[in-house]
Amino acid sequence: MERFKILKTDPECAARAAVLQTRRGAVNTQVFMPVATQGTVKAVSQRDLAEIGTECMLSNTYHLYLRPGLKTLEHFGGLNAFMNHNIPVLTDSGGFQVYSLSKLRKVTENGVHFSSHIDGSPHYFTPEKVIDFQNSIGSAIWTCLDVCVKNPATRKDAAEALKKTMNWAKRAKVRFTEVTEGIEEEKRPLLFGIVQGSIYPDLRAEAARHMADLNPDGFAIGGLSVGESKEQMLEALAAALEHLPKNKPVYFMGLGTPEDLWDCAEIGVDMFDCVLPTRNARNGQALTSAGKFYIKNAAYKNDDSPLDPKCGCYCCRNYSRGYLSHLYKAREILASELLSIHNLSFLINQAKAMRAAVNAGCFRQAKKAFRESYFGK
Repeated sequence: MERFKILKTDPECAARAAVLQTRRGAVNTQVFMPVATQGTVKAVSQRDLAEIGTECMLSNTYHLYLRPGLKTLEHFGGLNAFMNHNIPVLTDSGGFQVYSLSKLRKVTENGVHFSSHIDGSPHYFTPEKVIDFQNSIGSAIWTCLDVCVKNPATRKDAAEALKKTMNWAKRAKVRFTEVTEGIEEEKRPLLFGIVQGSIYPDLRAEAARHMADLNPDGFAIGGLSVGESKEQMLEALAAALEHLPKNKPVYFMGLGTPEDLWDCAEIGVDMFDCVLPTRNARNGQALTSAGKFYIKNAAYKNDDSPLDPKCGCYCCRNYSRGYLSHLYKAREILASELLSIHNLSFLINQAKAMRAAVNAGCFRQAKKAFRESYFGK
């Protein structure tokens, strides 16, 4: 069974349209994945996720392990049954959350000791345990435990973290093979290896070569879009992509601005996720075909036009900018829900537009048209 099939490549760049077969169904790429960190996309129901065309979403091993806990998820038959939503879920390994949320943590050669950000209780993650955790979660796409570093990171720190990450990936692959032995191919979860290396192109290249040799089902680019410059991000990404095989999916972790999605898809990235659309919605920001703006601004108080006239989402079909402005200023929860539905729909539709552009052989022209509309240039 072919798990990743490239359907079309653009004649002028590395953008491609493909389909990824998971045990929960097919995912068309490019794809933007809403973030359901704790088994829910903030302020958005499963019904609305289905309506806006969500094909895959991201959840987090660290958070689910702590709450509701693996025994609860096993009791319900896994995360999909717990959520009552059947689409494919990709689970992040939890490495970033251990780094960013735990006040007390100690990384060793074997794994990472940390204290829960909820109650301070002690825990220990190893590459093998994280594979077992994702088995309990029942996600369609699993990732290897990685070591995250601060930004900016010294070359020494980045190199040391990368050495551990590569070592852990080997161990995770061994455990993954053990856990999935005997499972029919179409029912087998996929394993993505995480490529680290901070902003250093040679470390990114080393990480990519190592991960390519390990031969997982796909590759995740971690540790970028965390505060480095756009130039540094693209240089590090390009260094990794150069050494990754072209017949497997590439997922850029945590990338969410529409312009970055277009730029990274152009050089060969297939999958994206980010909390940006829902987080910005809760702060009153709308992403639209004519750019981003804050709904609370005085100009929208009596505006009877939809949030984005070019959008057909539930929010834009039914509510005016003036009403949304009122909801936000009145601190009504509905404002977060409606703006989140729209922002997610906008980014999901950007991914669809990228696929259409690849199929039409005009990716760069479509990207130029997007930028002219979004930035007014």
